[in-house]
Amino acid sequence: MSDTLAGKMLVAMPGIGDPRFAKSVIVMCVHDSEQAMGVIINKPKADLTLGKVLSRLGLKAGADMANRRVVDGGPVRPERGYVLHSDDLPAGAGTQSIAPGVGLTATRDVLEAVAKQRAPADFLLALGCAGWSAGQLEDELKQNAWLVVDFDNAIVFDDTHDDKWDRAIRTLGFDPSQLSETVGNA
Repeated sequence: MSDTLAGKMLVAMPGIGDPRFAKSVIVMCVHDSEQAMGVIINKPKADLTLGKVLSRLGLKAGADMANRRVVDGGPVRPERGYVLHSDDLPAGAGTQSIAPGVGLTATRDVLEAVAKQRAPADFLLALGCAGWSAGQLEDELKQNAWLVVDFDNAIVFDDTHDDKWDRAIRTLGFDPSQLSETVGNA
């Protein structure tokens, strides 16, 4: 494992033990010795669309964007929006590069561009994020709570959320049914 998991995806193991993260796929945005932060990409929020979020911000979504699903990015700061997006839209200093060609913006810039019909080619709006304190994620990895997989644009930005967990596991070359719900070390 390299020094950082930023730009990778975490895939929850079946026996993770926390229902908030059951079958979650998380794009890691920050990971260093002090903290880790990521965004869950496969848990659509019930009855919340991009059109409704933009309306609350005084913006209007075009007809092609209004019904896009917004995802529950995690239990930390659930009122805060995080936009994962392709880098074809310059979003300024508020954007952090997290993978080749992909940024994370937590300011209004990307949402304003979407409202003006200048959306990036690929984007996903999440409310909230997942966060870990120093050493916490490393402990969870040692306990086999997570699989680490490479960032995959097709999984991250696909509007089909139900199978992202299965697809992320399959990138490792095995079927999700082969995973045990028992966590442990050999």
